[in-house]
Amino acid sequence: MNHNTSHITPSTQLPNDQRQRCEVWTRVMGYHRPVSQFNAGKRSEHHERQHFTERHTGEQRFLEKQTRFESKAALYSVEA
Repeated sequence: MNHNTSHITPSTQLPNDQRQRCEVWTRVMGYHRPVSQFNAGKRSEHHERQHFTERHTGEQRFLEKQTRFESKAALYSVEA
């Protein structure tokens, strides 16, 4: 199944005869497994997971700490 895909753009939808299954893997308990091998409960849990990027999460924590610090500083600031 070697198709010429040079004409495909991100908005192109492939005909069903050119599509192929995409196997999704995830890390569970320290090792990687394909989601297709999960039981019904684990599939449900995987579906409910919230995905994040570490950089975004780190930035959010920094902003939260900075806001708390600024709030505390405003409480203790003395105006002359």
